[in-house]
Amino acid sequence: MSLTIEEVKHIAELARLKLSDAEIKLYQQQLSDILDYATRLQELDTSQIAPTSSILAERSRLRNDVSAPGLSVENLLQNAPLAEENQFRVPPVIE
Repeated sequence: MSLTIEEVKHIAELARLKLSDAEIKLYQQQLSDILDYATRLQELDTSQIAPTSSILAERSRLRNDVSAPGLSVENLLQNAPLAEENQFRVPPVIE
């Protein structure tokens, strides 16, 4: 499928691109080649191939969620520049 120059200009306008005439010609050829390749792919017989979302084996790469004791309040606040009533003290954000 060959794109026209007007179609390439329209695509560039939708993408908010300002292209020179040389770039329009270049992209016309490149986009046409991409569409031709997609057309070739559509001609392949995939009726014997089961639909898949991934070719990789399905397995979780995440670790098991194991609970562990947290830090004490004293340990959390020991490096805080300001602490008050077992809480971080921060300067006000709203004036």
